[in-house]
Formats: sequence, structure tokens, C-alpha cells
Amino acid sequence: MAETTHWTGSEKYLCDPALAQAFHMARMLGMPLLIEGEPGTGKTDLPIHYAKDRGLDLEVYPVGSKSNVEQFVARFDHVKYLRDSQIEILNAQREEKGLETKLSTGGRNPEALGDYVVKGPAAVAFSKPNSVLLIDEIDKAPREFPNDLLYALSHRKFIMPESGEVIEISEEEMPAIVITSNREQELPTAFKGRCIYHYIDFPDKEVMSQIIEKHHPKLDERVVRVALDVFYHLRRLGLERAPTTREILNWLKYMGDIAPKEAVKKIEGLEGIGALIKTQPDMERVNRMIGADDTFGGSRLN
Repeated sequence: MAETTHWTGSEKYLCDPALAQAFHMARMLGMPLLIEGEPGTGKTDLPIHYAKDRGLDLEVYPVGSKSNVEQFVARFDHVKYLRDSQIEILNAQREEKGLETKLSTGGRNPEALGDYVVKGPAAVAFSKPNSVLLIDEIDKAPREFPNDLLYALSHRKFIMPESGEVIEISEEEMPAIVITSNREQELPTAFKGRCIYHYIDFPDKEVMSQIIEKHHPKLDERVVRVALDVFYHLRRLGLERAPTTREILNWLKYMGDIAPKEAVKKIEGLEGIGALIKTQPDMERVNRMIGADDTFGGSRLN
């Protein structure tokens, strides 16, 4: 039976109601959930925390500029097959000469073609009912990949190359499929039409404080408040790359081992700002502003 309970988050993941509803609908219908939003808004974390919270197997396919369906589903290792076939011939020749030692194929048998099928994340996930499959950053893929991917997923059946092995799963046991996109390129309309869609807005201060509470529950309230002031001030500057949720969590993790009073001083002085600022032009801009008017210090942020 499918895992279709209405999941609303976990101890470490804050899932807003709209996202929880979209995720629930996708699992109920056996459809992929496509999540878009700027980097650092928790798109990738959703399936990871869901799988961990529910004790489900997780398969991840990080998409790149050379991604193709063969990598995603399965491929036949022709090189290894030919090498093992040659080893079998050599072993037969050695046996004819009375040599007892044999070359090893690592337990593979050239007559068993399935030994040479390298299963990708899709084939593995479809072999495990109610598993979780994350297809991460699909917007980095070649243009044809999303449509090829949609065709592969919609049939709920894969035929392994050369061996002919069939991996098939019912709609009720479909993996929970989550596809993420940072919108670096627009996805095909047909592809988006076959997914449940959700856009994650960047968290406001109140929601971000709840996220921080989940990850760093022992942090002093004053430390969190000052860090949030600095963080959202940086995001309002129109930087090349605005700091994200992941980055403030890392910054506060560093501050967590420092006495609260000292941590507040370090935050107001932008110590460890490399956790938030990720490009040289942005760093230079922030440094100029610090030197010009101390915008980030003391009460001006409060």
C-alpha cells in the first residue's frame, strides 16, 4: 500500500502547508512533484527529510549538462562485458595448457547479461515500492532531457538494456518523485503539465526564525534576532547572489559555539561573512558599505 499520509514536516524540516498539500497530492496521484524557487529555499531538503522521517529508501539523480535517460534509468557496460568475454577465452586456453590458475571476472558471467546492467536511480527506485526519488536541478539538463524523462516515468516500466529484464511498478507503489528547479531555463510546457507544481517563496523573517529554531534550538534569542537583521539587510542590497537559508544556518552553526554576548558582536561586525557572501563583487560592495557608514553595526539594524 502506498505511503500517502499527509506529511507536514519533521523535527528538522519546516514544510509550509501549501507545499505539504502539493506533496501529498503528488503522492496520491502517483505524479512527480516539481518544485521551483531560488537556491537555498529547501527544495532538495524536502525528499531527503521525508525519506529519513518515514524510514524510506532514497535515490538521488543530480542533473547536469550531459544528463540523459540512459544514465537515469540503466546502461549496459559493454567494456566490462567484452573484457570478461576475453577472460573466459583466456581461461579456456589456460585450461587446455594444463594451467590451474584462472583469471577472475569478479563473479560475473558473460552468459548472464544482467551482470553487466548498471542500474541508475530510476531503475533502483522503481525496484523498491514506496521509495523516494529526487531528480535535482533539472533546469541544468539538455533541452530534450525533461521530455525524455517524462516519457520514461509515465510508463512506470523500464526494460533493462540487453538483458531484457523488466522493472515495473503499480501506481499505488510508485516512488515519491520530487523534481527541483532553480529556473535557470524554462522547462517544456508538456513536462510541467504532467507534474504537480509548487513554487517555494523565500521565507520571511518569522518563518526563517522557525527554521533556525528547528536546526539550532539552543541558540540565544538575541543572537538569532541580530543575525536575521543582518541577513535580510544583505538580501535587500541587490547582490549578485543573495544569501540563502542554508547559508544563514551555517553562519549560526559557527556562532553557536560562542558565548551569546560575544556572538552578537561578531555578527554585527560581520565576522565569518564568507558564509553568506559568495562572490568577489558582492564582498567588495559590502566591505565598502561597512567602511562608509557602519550600516551593519549596532542599533542601525534593529
